[in-house]
Amino acid sequence: MKSVLITGGTTRLGAAIADGLKAAGWQVLTSSHRPDAAADFTADFSQAGAPARLYAEVIRRLGGRPPDALVNNAALFAGSEAVLQAVDFDAPRKLTVMMAAREGGRGAVVNIIDTRVLRPASEGEGAYAAAKRRLLEFTRSAAALYGDTISVNAVAPGPVMASESVRERAGEMIAPRPRAEEVAAAVAFLLAAPSVTGAVVPVDGGQHLL
Repeated sequence: MKSVLITGGTTRLGAAIADGLKAAGWQVLTSSHRPDAAADFTADFSQAGAPARLYAEVIRRLGGRPPDALVNNAALFAGSEAVLQAVDFDAPRKLTVMMAAREGGRGAVVNIIDTRVLRPASEGEGAYAAAKRRLLEFTRSAAALYGDTISVNAVAPGPVMASESVRERAGEMIAPRPRAEEVAAAVAFLLAAPSVTGAVVPVDGGQHLL
């Protein structure tokens, strides 16, 4: 059974990704920014050493081997520029670099970004969007740099409807607003396609086209 670490894997979108990968037969390990009974690990990525500690803990849990896949989903939407940089960009970058040093088979990384960064940067763009834009750029460069050991891709969700919501047409969308399960399906596809790397998959109802 292949293993996957999902950061921020216990709430909202992260939980949907975890459920989808469990259903597909993955051994799923999750981390949470704060103590959470549903999470396998707690990792406060605002602390510089947290990514390395988390990765070491995951390797211990897996009996000395690295995870086969990584989904960098954890993110903060508000806070100081330094904290948002640490959580939304530095942590996924560091974890991806650690995955690239793996031995024993090709691994896969999927970074969760944001559909807003698929558009040109706007004046006065906030720290959250700036960090996600850097993560998008890093995804593309890491795919080329680490292609011998890992695939690196990104999924760019737009505003996601809750699973129980009725799907309706929303303003500034071509297709109906996506469900969390659709984002999870895109992640699962990228993790199962080792020859796909450097790709960015929007799951946003066409919002990035407008």
